[in-house]
Amino acid sequence: MNQDQSRAGPPEASHVCLDDADAVNYWTRRFDVSREELEEAVDTVGDSVDAVAAYLNTAA
Repeated sequence: MNQDQSRAGPPEASHVCLDDADAVNYWTRRFDVSREELEEAVDTVGDSVDAVAAYLNTAA
């Protein structure tokens, strides 16, 4: 197994990246939301994980 496959989290843990499919999959599972809900959150509050978590009302 290469190092990328063993990574437990997204490449950038402080920002939600919508341009990387693996990161989007991670964040939608992490916040238990659809891609559309994640995109809405990022569009509304920016890509900070803490801001997105607060918007989605979940712990970061």
